[in-house]
Amino acid sequence: MKNLPRRIERMAPFAVAALIFCLTPQLSAQDDAEAEEVDESKLSPVAYINHKVQQGYEENEITPSPMADDEEWLRRVYLDIVGRIPTLEESKNYLKDESPRKRFSLVSDLLESSDYIRNLTTVWSNNCVGRGTPRGNNAAFSRRGMEKFFREAFAKNRPWNDVVVDLVASEGHWEENGAVNFALAQMQMDDDAVQLTAKTTRLFLGMQVQCTQCHDHPFNKWEQSQFWEFNSFFRQVRNRNVQRTNPTTGRREQDYRELYLVDFEGPVFYEKRSGLMQVAFPKYEGKAIAPDSFDRRKEFARLLVSADNGETPLIAKAFVNRTWGQFFGHGFTRPVDDMGPHNSASHPELLDRLSEEFVKTGYNVKELYRWIAVSEPYARSSKFGADNEIDNPGAGEMPLFSHMYLKSMQAEQLYDSLIVATNAQKSGRGGWDAQEAQRRRWMQQFVVAFDNDENDEATTFNGTIPQALMMMNSELINKAVSAERGSFLNDTLSARGSETEKLNDLYLAALTRRPSRNEARAAQTVMKAYRGNKVAAYQDLFWALLNSNEFIFNH
Repeated sequence: MKNLPRRIERMAPFAVAALIFCLTPQLSAQDDAEAEEVDESKLSPVAYINHKVQQGYEENEITPSPMADDEEWLRRVYLDIVGRIPTLEESKNYLKDESPRKRFSLVSDLLESSDYIRNLTTVWSNNCVGRGTPRGNNAAFSRRGMEKFFREAFAKNRPWNDVVVDLVASEGHWEENGAVNFALAQMQMDDDAVQLTAKTTRLFLGMQVQCTQCHDHPFNKWEQSQFWEFNSFFRQVRNRNVQRTNPTTGRREQDYRELYLVDFEGPVFYEKRSGLMQVAFPKYEGKAIAPDSFDRRKEFARLLVSADNGETPLIAKAFVNRTWGQFFGHGFTRPVDDMGPHNSASHPELLDRLSEEFVKTGYNVKELYRWIAVSEPYARSSKFGADNEIDNPGAGEMPLFSHMYLKSMQAEQLYDSLIVATNAQKSGRGGWDAQEAQRRRWMQQFVVAFDNDENDEATTFNGTIPQALMMMNSELINKAVSAERGSFLNDTLSARGSETEKLNDLYLAALTRRPSRNEARAAQTVMKAYRGNKVAAYQDLFWALLNSNEFIFNH
């Protein structure tokens, strides 16, 4: 053990004691009597979710997991709506609240919080432009501009269809009109808008048509012509790098990048595998536009939100499916961005109804979040047993949502949760500016740790060596478990209260739950091995909790 870091060496007693996590589910009984006939058209969206998912249990003859207790549900809903775990104070206030409507009230409060806006801004900026921040004298897009666009959109609760129209049909300066950064990020090479076409259809329509640029899809209805019909809408788009003279150096350097349009009246030409050249005109869902339309993208945006045929627009279905997947870890289709007759939804009627209701609300994102967060399937425990172990989408099965599936934290969720749990940014000395500089430096460690050898981003914490090392021995973790003035441990150890109360606070801060009797007994036994060095004992215990699977996973 002499080659191990000192903290890991000190943690040996904890490894031996093996803190116990109780995972034994208590299965609920299922009524065998046939359900009474239900008029589904009169059910509210939440009641309809509960009804259709319950039907799935009965049809597959499984017993769902019991409802999650307050501690499990509290941690989950904070992570999914505001992107972080609750603070110690937030946990204590919620757990002592005895109101029968406290879950609904908390969801409403979270949806009105600034953290909700920040979380959705992060989620959709990552979806549109990735996690990285381009730098240098030839940056392709402005992440700051992209975040500004989404921050304003979610702060005003703008209808999702209006947001999509802006993203698809925007032009201008990358920060004055931040929506242009979606297109700029896909135009880093001159590829005749192929990447922009593929990203737009996947992200906003839930359609993977990118492989049909070369041939008809062998397993579904998508044809090569459809890809190039989509592509025809984007052939007018161009971007340019606007430069300025640096008054200090006299050199020309990047000032900003902008998106603009050029005239493009003709068809798009593409080559079949046979070598035969074909033409494609702008067409969406069988609807063509005049080829000489000056801004084809605006016509495309109009078609995206139209429902002339009485069907729900695909942008609504795609958003509902992606949002459901964000909350449950699995959408109605797998993957969430490949919908269509070739890829059956697990609950097609539910997907259709939620999409219809979403449109009726005026594409109100908060209402969709509220429906899912207060539903019964979302409130079920992640613990499962013999009666629903077949509900395992990770093994290729259709999801039945009889229990909550484990989800690895996103990079930003993990970072923000560490900060919330530990007050790490407040430990030691320094004013606001110093703390913010420290936060930016730590977040850069997370960005690096979530890259892989191909320079692509991993979206979640999946246990790679750089990620594991970052969690075990990074500057952030060392600050997190420090006992410096202002740190969480310093405040906990110096506060009044019994050792039991302080142990409870450590568990509540890290895991949003109190320790079980076995865990408390094991911790107290191991602490005796520290021979009175209470600070070291608490540091190592807190380190173990922050590096546990229970902390890293959203369950």
